[in-house]
Amino acid sequence: MLKLYYVPGACSLCPHIVLHESGLAFALEKVNPKDKKTESGADYNAINPKGYVPALEMNDGQLLTEVAVVAQYIADQAPAKKLAPAAGTLERYRLQEWLNFISTEIHKGYSPLFNPRLPDESKTIMKERLIARLGFAAQALAGKNYLMGKDFTVADAYLYTVLRWSGRMGVELAPALKDYMERIAARPAVKVALAEEGLQA
Repeated sequence: MLKLYYVPGACSLCPHIVLHESGLAFALEKVNPKDKKTESGADYNAINPKGYVPALEMNDGQLLTEVAVVAQYIADQAPAKKLAPAAGTLERYRLQEWLNFISTEIHKGYSPLFNPRLPDESKTIMKERLIARLGFAAQALAGKNYLMGKDFTVADAYLYTVLRWSGRMGVELAPALKDYMERIAARPAVKVALAEEGLQA
């Protein structure tokens, strides 16, 4: 059985949502980000030397890491759910384009804001850059329910996950992104994943 190592509310929420969307059987193991111990008492650094989540233990015992990769792997195990276009198609590369943009420009745009030692002046500069990137996402969603059009994909699970940090970081979202967040939060799989992590929509 697949096992997802996660921290509540962290980027591991993305594959957690995707697992529920996929309908695949899986187990969860929570990681304490402070002492790097899992809820079963294991040393997470010994499981994943990178030291951060997510990590997915596959059915053969191998470990897969990095949000965008883990999410695509899960999607490919349940192709009928259409959580990712077929490999090798232009649409798949469009999905990867979104996943890379979310990872490098949005996810990593929020990351410095979590650092309490970062001076306020630096945070202001980081927020301005982040808001510009979020503006692109808002424009791309014009007239669409999801990033890829009519179908929910792993890119939506990822964008939703990182946008959830906005309130905590004092980042105001455009109306299009607020509406998008409400659409995603209404999905049954998202509600279940949030509940399992003890989070509010």
